[in-house]
Amino acid sequence: MPLYKIADFDPNYRETFGGDDIKALDLYTEGGIKVGSVTDALVDADGRFRYLVIDTQYDSSDKRVLLPIGLSRIDYNQHRVYVDGLSKEQVESLPVYRDELTVDYDYEEQVRSAYRPASSGIAYNRDTYNYQQDASLYNLNEQKHQTFRLYEERLIANKNRIKTGEVAIGKHIETETATVSVPIERERVVIERVNPTDAETTVNPTELQFQEGEIARIEVYEETPEIHKEAFVREEVRVKKVVDRDTVEAQETIRREELDISTQGDLPINEADVTRNDRI
Repeated sequence: MPLYKIADFDPNYRETFGGDDIKALDLYTEGGIKVGSVTDALVDADGRFRYLVIDTQYDSSDKRVLLPIGLSRIDYNQHRVYVDGLSKEQVESLPVYRDELTVDYDYEEQVRSAYRPASSGIAYNRDTYNYQQDASLYNLNEQKHQTFRLYEERLIANKNRIKTGEVAIGKHIETETATVSVPIERERVVIERVNPTDAETTVNPTELQFQEGEIARIEVYEETPEIHKEAFVREEVRVKKVVDRDTVEAQETIRREELDISTQGDLPINEADVTRNDRI
C-alpha cells in the first residue's frame, strides 16, 4: 500500500481545500498544550488521509513522527490540529520519520504498535492487512469530522492525434530522344594536273633519270563523333512538415452544486465554519 506526500499526490491540494493548508497547522493536545506542528500529510493511492507528519516538541527535544489521521481533530478556523492522548512515551517509542524515507509495512507496524492499546493482542499479517483492521487509528471520528461534499463539473480539454492523410513522394524515369550536333572534319585528296612553269626548259638526257614505280603517299584523316551520356543533378526536392496552429472552442453545459442550509430554531450558524471546517 504505497503512501504519497500530499503535494506529490495533488499539487493543487490547497485549492482542493479551499485555500487551507494542512501543513501550516500547529498541533495541540485536547487540553490546549502545544506539542508540535504539522509539516506534511501522507495519503494512500485513493487519496485517503492516513498520517499527519508532525514535528513534536517535548522537553525542548524535537522529533518528527507520524500521527494516524484517526487520532486527530482538525480545526481550520483556529489553525490547529488537536490530538487525543499523544504522550511523551508514545513519541519516544515511535520511529523517526524523514522526508526521503519509504514508508513500508514494517515501518507502519512500528507506528501502529506505539498507538494500539497494549491489550489488543491481535496478530496482523502483512499479506492480508488493511487499514480497517485499525479503524480507530485511520477512520475519521464522525463526531469530530463531518464531511459534506459539493461537486461541480468542469470541462477537461484533451487532444487526440489522428492521421488525416499521407503524402508520398517518389521518382520515376521518363525517356526521350535527344539530338546533339557535333561538327567534324574529313580530309580528302585533290589531284590537279597543271602545266609546269619550266615546260620549255631543256633537260640534259644524261641527267635525266627515269624511275618506275615511284609512289607519293599522303595520309588522309577524318573526325568521327564520339557520343556518351553523363548524369548531372538537375533539381533538388526538399520535403518537410510544418505545423499550423489553431484554437478550437467547444461549449458544454456544466453543473455545480451549491450548499443549502436549513435550520430549525434560533441557532447561530457561521457559514465559514460549515464550508471550511474539516474537509479531510
